[in-house]
Amino acid sequence: MLNFSRELRLLTPSQFKYVFQDPLRASTPEITILARPNYQSHCRLGLTVAKKHLKRACDRNRIKRICRESFRLSQHQLPAYDFIIVAKKGVNALDNRTLFQYLDKLWQRHIRLARKSSLS
Repeated sequence: MLNFSRELRLLTPSQFKYVFQDPLRASTPEITILARPNYQSHCRLGLTVAKKHLKRACDRNRIKRICRESFRLSQHQLPAYDFIIVAKKGVNALDNRTLFQYLDKLWQRHIRLARKSSLS
């Protein structure tokens, strides 16, 4: 089932801090996905969309909605990592389809990175 329940989210500052300490990174100029193994049976998602880059709440919410949906559809292919999506300057210029395609590419890159790091 493709849901996005509470257990699939990063909720506390310490969970975010853990990922920021030593992440695997995949990025485009507008968006970055950081990841770190979480030693659980499933992946989890955290989002950071700064007011600095997106002044209006509706713009921030649009980005978050698309990121969550992309994660929800990809979660069964993803490794058991904690992921944080960081929206950067220029993300608002992307239309929904382009943002979705970027996220899909970044998820694929993280799947490859996770395979590589599990082999070494």
